[in-house]
Formats: sequence, C-alpha cells, structure tokens
Amino acid sequence: MGNYKQVIKDALAAHVQANGGKNLECATAWDIWTALSRTINQIVATDWVNTRNRYNDGRQQHYMSAEFLVGRSTLNNLVNLDIYDDAKAALADFGFDINDVLEEETDAALGNGGLGRLAACFMDSCATQDLPVTGYGILYRYGLFKQRFENGYQVEYPDSWMEDGYSNVIERNDRRQLVHYNDMDVWAVPMDLPITGYHTQNVNSLRLWKAEPAEEFNFNLFNSQRFDDAVRERNRVEDIWRVLYPNDSTYDGKILRVRQQYFFVSASLQDIIRRHKKHHGDVRTFAEFNCIQLNDTHPVIGIPELIRLLAKEGLTFEESWEIAKKTFAYTNHTIMAEALEKWDVSIFQFLFPEILDIIRKIDTLFRAEMTEKGVHPGAIDYMAIIGNNQVHMAWLACYTCFSINGVARLHTDILIKDTLHDWYAVYPEKFSNKTNGVTPRRWLRNCNPELSELLTELHGSDSWVSHLEELTTLLPYKDDTNVLTRFQEVKRARKVKVAEFVKKYNGIELNPDAQFDIIIKRLHEYKRQLLDALYVLDLYYRIKAEPDRNWTPRVFFFGAKSAPGYVRAKTIIKFINEIANLVNQDPVVSSFIKVVFIENYNVSKAELLFPAADVSEQISTAGLEASGTGNMKFMMNGAVTLGTMDGANIEISQQAGLENIYIFGATVEELERIKHSYNPRWQYENVPGLKRVIDTLIDGTFNDDGQGLFRDLYNSLLDGTSWEKGDKYFVLGDFEDYRRVKDQVAADFNDKESWNRKCWINICNSGYFSSDRTIREYASEIWKIEPESIAK
Repeated sequence: MGNYKQVIKDALAAHVQANGGKNLECATAWDIWTALSRTINQIVATDWVNTRNRYNDGRQQHYMSAEFLVGRSTLNNLVNLDIYDDAKAALADFGFDINDVLEEETDAALGNGGLGRLAACFMDSCATQDLPVTGYGILYRYGLFKQRFENGYQVEYPDSWMEDGYSNVIERNDRRQLVHYNDMDVWAVPMDLPITGYHTQNVNSLRLWKAEPAEEFNFNLFNSQRFDDAVRERNRVEDIWRVLYPNDSTYDGKILRVRQQYFFVSASLQDIIRRHKKHHGDVRTFAEFNCIQLNDTHPVIGIPELIRLLAKEGLTFEESWEIAKKTFAYTNHTIMAEALEKWDVSIFQFLFPEILDIIRKIDTLFRAEMTEKGVHPGAIDYMAIIGNNQVHMAWLACYTCFSINGVARLHTDILIKDTLHDWYAVYPEKFSNKTNGVTPRRWLRNCNPELSELLTELHGSDSWVSHLEELTTLLPYKDDTNVLTRFQEVKRARKVKVAEFVKKYNGIELNPDAQFDIIIKRLHEYKRQLLDALYVLDLYYRIKAEPDRNWTPRVFFFGAKSAPGYVRAKTIIKFINEIANLVNQDPVVSSFIKVVFIENYNVSKAELLFPAADVSEQISTAGLEASGTGNMKFMMNGAVTLGTMDGANIEISQQAGLENIYIFGATVEELERIKHSYNPRWQYENVPGLKRVIDTLIDGTFNDDGQGLFRDLYNSLLDGTSWEKGDKYFVLGDFEDYRRVKDQVAADFNDKESWNRKCWINICNSGYFSSDRTIREYASEIWKIEPESIAK
C-alpha cells in the first residue's frame, strides 16, 4: 500500500487525543491499541465502501452462522493491508513495541470451537479471493464464557470482551431492523466488522446484530419505585445477545436459544431483501441475485422466515417457496442424528405462530411429494419436518435447500450411507463434499512468522501465503540437513515461547527440548480427551515402576472448554487436572513428563500453541468427527498427526503419506462389526495396566469432593455389555493400540533428522487444507459466484 508510516503516526496522535483527551506522552499501551484499531478502520474505509457498492450490482453470497470465532483482528489486518512494518516503525517512534500494543487486544468471544473458527477462516478466504460474500451472526456481549479452574473444576465467568475495548474495531450501522415475536418486538442493530483480504483492496463485511428494546425505558414505573418492572423488558431483550449458546437444559433455555436464532436470521434476511429491492427492484428475482449458506442448523429457521417476508412483499406462498428452494444451501457438521436440532412445536407456537403455520405448510408439501414419489410411509414419517410434536431443523434444511454438503470425505460418505441416507435416496443430486480448510494467513503466516520467513526464503517469494499449494515445490528440502536443522531451530524457538507462557501463568517449568504433545479442542466424550488422560496416567505408573529407563521427555498439553451443562465433560476436565497435579508434583516422574491444562483456551492461545506442537492429537472415535480443522493447523505448522481414521485425518494421510503420520484404533467398518458384541469389561480385565488407571476413578486416588462424579465416569465406561450402555465411545477398546502407537511416537522423536523430515513433508503437503481451496469449491459449485474485478 506504499509508505503509510506518517499516515499512521498522524492518525494515532489524533485518535489518542480525541478518545482519551491525552497526548502521546501520557498514552498507555491500551490507548495506543485503541487508536491503532481506529486508524486501521480509517485506512480501509474507502475500500470498504467501494467493495459494498461493487457487490450491489451482481450476485451475492450470504453466510449465516451462529458463530464467528475471529480472534484478534489488529495483527491480521496490518499484515493483510501490508502496513505491518509501517505500523511497527510508527509505534517505535512513539516509544512503543508493537508486540506489547497488540497484546492489549482481547479475543472476540463470538464462537466456541471448530464451527466458529471455520466461519472466520471462510470470511478471510472470501475477502482474499475477492468474492462478494457477507457474513451474518450475533454480537454476543459475553460470548461463551471465561473458563477458570477452581480446585480442578471448570467454573464459568462472563467473558467481558467488549468492555475491554474490542468495540473500537466494530462499526455501528444505522440500518436497524425490527424483529417481531409474539410476546415482544426487538430492534436488531447492525454492528459491522471489516474483513480485509490479503494484499487486495477488497474489504468484506461481517455483520453482527445486537438487540435493543423497541419500547423506551418506562420512566413512570421506575419513578414509582417499581425498579424491576421498569427494566424487565430491557433485560429480556438483552438476553438475546448476552451469551453464545445459553444453557438449554431447561424449557426456558430452549426458548432463548430459538429466540436467538430467529433474531439474527430475521434481521439478516430483512437486510438482504432491503438491499435487493434497492438495487434490483422486484423480489421475484431474489434467488437470481442472492444465495444463502446455512452453517449448520442454527440458521435454518431462516427458511420459513424468508417465505414470511416475501409474502409481506405480495408474493404467494407458492412463489415464496420456489424462491426459498433456489436460495438456501445447507452445510451439515455432524453425523450423529441425535445431535441434529429438534425443537418442541410449543416453542414455535409461543414465539411466532406465523412461522409455525409456514412450517406446517412445508410439512404438508413434503408428505404429498414423498407419497407421490412412492417413498415408504415409515420413511416419510421419519423424514417429516414435524414429527413427535417437534420441528426437525435438519430435515427442514434437507427438504428445502438445493445443496447439502459435508465437510470431509468420510463425513459426507457417512451422511449419505447413514445419517441422511433417506434424503440421499430421494435427492442424490443435492449432495456434495466440501472438505474444510483453514486460512494460512492467520494459522501460518501470522502466528508462526519464523517458519513463514524460512518458507518465503526457500520459495523465493511469499506467494504461497495466498496459494498454499505452492509449498509442494519445497518438498526436495526434506533431504537437506541444513534446512531441517533450521526448521528444528524455528520449532524450538516457538516451544520456548510456550514454556515462558506456561511458567508465567501456570507456574510450571517446561523443557523446550521435550516432545510437545497437544490436544486442544472442545471437550466432548467423542473427542476422547479421556483416552489421552488415561495414557498419561498409565505412563505415570510405568515411570514409577521403572524410573531408571531412558524415557523420552514429554509435555502433554490439554486445552478445552466444556458446555456448562455437560456434567460428564466437566468431570473429565477435573480428572485431567487431578492427573496433572499427581504428575507435576512427583519428584521422579516430573523429571520426565509434565501435564499442562491451558485455562480458558481461545484463539490467541491457539496461535501460541499450534506452532510449538510436535504431536497433533486427533483421537476421536472413528466416524464421529465431521472433519476437524485443528488437525490442519497443526499440519501447516509442522506437527505430526497421531489420530484415528476419522474426519479429515484420512485426507491428511493421503496428502502427507501414511508413513508421515501415526494412525491407531478401530476403523468405522470395524466398529460397525463389533459394536453389538463389544464388552468393555473384557478390555478392563485383560489389557495390561488398564484396570489400574480406570480404578483410580473409584479407589480414592483422586478426589471429587464426594460428589460421585468420578464414579459416574467409571460407570459410563463399564456399565453393561452393550455399545449403548458401556464405553459408547470405545475408549477402552482403543486404549491398547493407542498406547502402542503413542509409545512409538515418543521413540521416533529421538531420531531428530527422521522426525524433522516427517514434519517438513507435512508442511509442504498442507496446501490442500487451505480454506482458499474450500471456498473456491463453494463459490464455483454451490454459490455460482465469481471473484469481483478489483485492482490488486
């Protein structure tokens, strides 16, 4: 963008003065970050407006998601705009280190895990490739929650990320929309986050909605000392955007979940229709100029809402239904049918009976069409949009949407063969696979600058940052001892940074030459953090028994949040923390291994951990992980995958070669054969060492304060002899093979040249997992949009 140093200096001085009434001599690092974030918005303002204006004339894509886990924005924007060096120099002139300033930014708490991180990666790739795409979601005030460990237990606190200054990055827009519920009206106020593309003038938008009361504060009630009554309506409205995924274990929690979903899709659809009418006139051409991707089932309520809104424009139900079928596309993110959203009809009746009436009409259409096609009555009842007095959101999406896609080849195959088999039998043409990807800008270029510099030097340019597949040209260096040594030095430097972080925040001394074995992802039983924990505990006992063996030094990292109402997942967190205390306080064992559970795992901590990893743990029960994206980030940064044949691990094995990753455990086909005869008690009694570690749950080794949590976890593994009643996720069944392979991973780490070669091969073959490739497939095969013509 040219020399922006003076522009940045002038803008910083002006913003510091305007924001806080200070001069630069009195400014804190936080004042400077605030000014820098506003300076960036100032720099992109013209391109942002021009981008939106260009999009108005042609076909646009709209990406609706309950989550956008964008993380910090400042560094990403500085690099994308090619003004990082100018900003660094400008800040230095004012006496500030850019790294200290960037640390002042909080993580935007707009997501939970892979779903939200994927959406953020997609936004980055769309902007970088000049694609006319706008994201729509909710501006959660507190996000999910801030995780704290108290006596080893997860305790949830509000994540006040906006109060800490992030609102400076987001621009309020005046295009508010009125969202109507049967019991109240709410203003949806758009707050826009600019999404910069890498070295392009394209600036896309992420539009996030916050809720404000449609009625003014009741002064008379307040003045009559009825304080609670005066603010009750405002509090109900603020509940809508207060937190991500409010606990839905109660009926009121379910109502709030549905209210949230309707809030952001109704506001978004009104916004899209408004723009369409302004620039194209007739709403009958809506599907010609607009496509809407539903990221999982959370936004599916947009289907009947679009029909309702088009009816308000004068269209018949039949006309609106035809437009809806040509507008919506659906991405599925789970193969577990029980995880697909279903809501009680009574919730819809309470919140928006008009929407329920439209869904009933769609259900009637569905039943008539399936009967005409000769579908078996039993299958019709199973696939019905309304069944067992519930609205089946995934079935509504499958019936309406013109496209249904999975997010990894195995995932899509399972959808076709099992989860959505009945839908595939009727509509095979709707199905496709779009294997996930991650943005190499944030997850390699920005979070691992040392490795990026090495790659750019060897490649001859940084073109790989937006064309990651070009890294295959660096494969010959796998046999270059000098390059592998330099890579090892880069990796060690990143491990030193993690060790410094852990020493500061956890008080644990780490050896940066130890193998860093990392599992970081949402805590769920099927992701099997418990399997990793049991291995660590077994290793503890083995080291105690043979302390004189030449054990490979290792550090086992965990990072995960559990849903607040997911008791068993929270028990696993407690169990891992108990193991960590046992290991780290043992004077003999802790000289060989350490266990670190990263508290409040988020994007910024992920950016620290991925570049430092030696081993990427991807150990979900085969067939249950839709794709995974952490596995891709680890691969890009030179970690070796240890995993099951699940999700995108299969495609990683194809890209890197089976000899350069480590696979263990039962496959989908093997699990299908044995699941009805599997007896976990056989494993418990016969696999050496397994009974000893399982019994720690009930023999007093660890303390759950008399709550019976560990006993419940024990029972979940061993009760019954059927798949459904005992060890549903095959933790005990895979333990022996996991231990064997994981021991081999530790042994192989000691041959540094061979290990570094595996890592290098993984990096060079990671290009397929760029979200740029994924988005190109969405754009050409589903959305039917082309990159905008724009001066680079």
